[in-house]
Amino acid sequence: MNWLPWLALLLCPAGVLAQTAGPEEAAPAASATGAGPSIVDHETVVVSGALPGPGLWKVRRDGHTLYVLATVSPLPKRMEWESAGVESVVARSGQVLLPPSFTLDADVGVFRGLMLVPSLLKARRNPEGRRLQDVVPPALYARWVPLKQRYLGRDRGVERWRPIFAAQELYEAAMRRSGLEIENVVDKEVQRMARRHDVPLRGVNFKAQVEDPKTLIREFQTTTLADTDCFARTLARIETDLEAMRRRANAWAMGDVQALQALPVESQYRACIDALTGNGLAPRLGIDDLQPRLQAMWMEAAEQALEQHGTSLALLPLSLVTSPQGYLAQLAAKGYDVQAPQFAVAPAPEDGEDALR
Repeated sequence: MNWLPWLALLLCPAGVLAQTAGPEEAAPAASATGAGPSIVDHETVVVSGALPGPGLWKVRRDGHTLYVLATVSPLPKRMEWESAGVESVVARSGQVLLPPSFTLDADVGVFRGLMLVPSLLKARRNPEGRRLQDVVPPALYARWVPLKQRYLGRDRGVERWRPIFAAQELYEAAMRRSGLEIENVVDKEVQRMARRHDVPLRGVNFKAQVEDPKTLIREFQTTTLADTDCFARTLARIETDLEAMRRRANAWAMGDVQALQALPVESQYRACIDALTGNGLAPRLGIDDLQPRLQAMWMEAAEQALEQHGTSLALLPLSLVTSPQGYLAQLAAKGYDVQAPQFAVAPAPEDGEDALR
């Protein structure tokens, strides 16, 4: 059984793989020891209402086509996705290929799993009862304080969390306050389409088997993570990138492919993944080489889909679609014909329609 998503969250914060399964490099964050910039928040209006999303990339060979829908996170919270065009592709597809992911799996019963929850929650905390201000540089903690006050209020419990988990909590709160949604609603909707049309879903999932979860959690509780860089980059993204995130979310919602490609992705998640996989527990779980494994698994699945089906659809994070070292670039290097969608925007709303929030 895929037991207790708590452990997967513990070792891999929400949305991490969706942002970092490929070779994307984050832009340098503000120095962990120097004073950071003041909070920049221009409050760009986030679009809502019925919107088309971007067009589909096409990968072709021998008359077969793999359509690729690029996804981004976060997206506008109140967006209604006009997905009829994608659904028509799903309806005639032989397969829908899901984004790369991984799970932690253990053969434990439900009751035993529930008994582990207190230990899992405790494992989020810093070892030896240390507080956040004890484990990050003073200048970095000084940047945390106003951001925490703005987005988390008087939450005191988070002050005892490890930097990587405190940063993720802050990031999610900042997204909610900015009218953005981290949850991948597009993936879920495409899966519903596939079920409606009886189209098989193929997951690209690496499963790490946990033989002794209790021992693993106990070891994790005493392991110090090198997560200062993850913490610093997350703060920097909230301080300076909210405007770009809103623009990126709007560009996706309105189908503006040119704007999507022009906006840089300054993700903090690569540093966070490195913090989680760069300790002694990662080799035991088989996730110290997680990224290349997922990449190889997805490439194999995509080539099989192109060989076996006249039409198929894949969901991929935007960074893996547009990066010069991304998955589509690798398919192009193998001789596949890769075509980007044409520029498109949604039609203007009718009078009286509340299209902007």
